[in-house]
Amino acid sequence: MLEVAVQREAGWPEADWEEIAQTAVAEAIRQAPQSDGWLTRSLIIEVSVRLTGDAEVQALNRQYRHKDKPTNVLSFPMVQPDLLEAMSNSDDGEVLLGDIVLARETCAREAEEKGVAFADHATHLIVHGTLHLLGFDHMGDSEAEAMEALERAILASLDIDDPYEIRED
Repeated sequence: MLEVAVQREAGWPEADWEEIAQTAVAEAIRQAPQSDGWLTRSLIIEVSVRLTGDAEVQALNRQYRHKDKPTNVLSFPMVQPDLLEAMSNSDDGEVLLGDIVLARETCAREAEEKGVAFADHATHLIVHGTLHLLGFDHMGDSEAEAMEALERAILASLDIDDPYEIRED
């Protein structure tokens, strides 16, 4: 079972953010190879999604990543990557997978620059953040390619266009 808790600060556009976050997190978990079968077991997986603004994300980014600027999404895994595999063998229990934090202003600016719907871009960022909770990273080229390929597949299953496609105007 998956429980996604959503906290939405003022300023976020009206949308069913609980449904959007639940669907994005569930599909990312369903398609990630290391989480094979998690959603069909008695395992309770918890993820928190916080929809806030650039100022809060900048403060978190400064505190935890030593980068004094806002970013679109931050992820805070609660399970070490080497322990994720052991979860596949568990039939019961409760796991707090981690927290995902999105910055509204940065998300809105990026959506406008890409010419995509705000909710679709936010969905992409929630998927991206969930993959970080599952141990994915994009520090090296091969890691980035693997993560982006998985993001494309997840988003395609949600009827969202490839966010990495270069569009000619």
